[in-house]
Amino acid sequence: MSGKTTVLSNSDRAPAPAWSSRYWFGNSDVTWLKHLMAGGISGAVSRTVVSPLERMKILFQIQSKGAGSSYNGVIGTLAKIWREEGIAGYMRGNGTNVVRIVPYSAVQFATYEQLKKLLIEEGKTELDTPRRLTAGAGAGIASVAATYPLDIVRTRISVQTAHALANIDKLPKDARGRPIIPKMPGIVETFVEIYKNEGGLRATYRGFGATLAGVAPYIALNFQCYEVLRKLFTPPGETAPSGTRKLVCGALAGCCAQTITYPFDVLRRRMQVTSMSGIQYKYSSTFDAIKQMVKSEGVLGLYRGLVPNYLKVAPAIGVSFWSYELAKDALKYW
Repeated sequence: MSGKTTVLSNSDRAPAPAWSSRYWFGNSDVTWLKHLMAGGISGAVSRTVVSPLERMKILFQIQSKGAGSSYNGVIGTLAKIWREEGIAGYMRGNGTNVVRIVPYSAVQFATYEQLKKLLIEEGKTELDTPRRLTAGAGAGIASVAATYPLDIVRTRISVQTAHALANIDKLPKDARGRPIIPKMPGIVETFVEIYKNEGGLRATYRGFGATLAGVAPYIALNFQCYEVLRKLFTPPGETAPSGTRKLVCGALAGCCAQTITYPFDVLRRRMQVTSMSGIQYKYSSTFDAIKQMVKSEGVLGLYRGLVPNYLKVAPAIGVSFWSYELAKDALKYW
């Protein structure tokens, strides 16, 4: 009897069941862990690129009709932020955003890739539309549930800064005559304040229902549109489009998905800040928020900030898909 031990490679082993650790971590091509890493890189890159537009979108969304400290127009708002806060104003809250978006994007892409494997029919190489939408919705739910408290914190930091600047003329000036912006609470301080003063863990998930209602179909449509466009933009005889075409596919996919689901995003932001002091509107529930907004601002109130959001979504989703595929391809050989 030989004393040698035979070591089987992944290709020699029987297929691992979906509930085993080898299924999730032992695939030989691109593992679940590599999808997490590629997704995290994608999120950090895309959000940093569009941080100024993200800040502007939030300021539009939380501003009620006829508010005293108004932000009007894309150019005017960007100029106002520059005058009052300088270049740091464009990146205000981006640290929190990156801290949130890295796990958010990582969980989203990794979950989508694994759900694709679970849902694909035997003998086929790609999902049909209903299964792809299901995989995208599942990815959206998982990513939101994992990172929602950080989303509230990021929103609060951005809004607190805007409120602190309401009396900009009364702030002390530096040597160049620019106002000295007071130090805003950080990530930990803001989270602790919400947790201690607004109802504990439940308060960190305020607006979660409205978010899921918007994010699940948004992510589902995002992946569906991107996969279809990616196939259309792939030249004959090639397996994938160029980097530029991937950027275009992602931008178009993001705009299509956002147009359909944008009112839920506005509701999410409103619900996240409704308990803050200085906010003119107070809502008891998501349904109450819809009634009050439509009554006081009309249906268009549900689409407040849509135009600057297009300017943010197009490059953000384009860069996100492009950088994800780039990182995923690089990690294949790691």
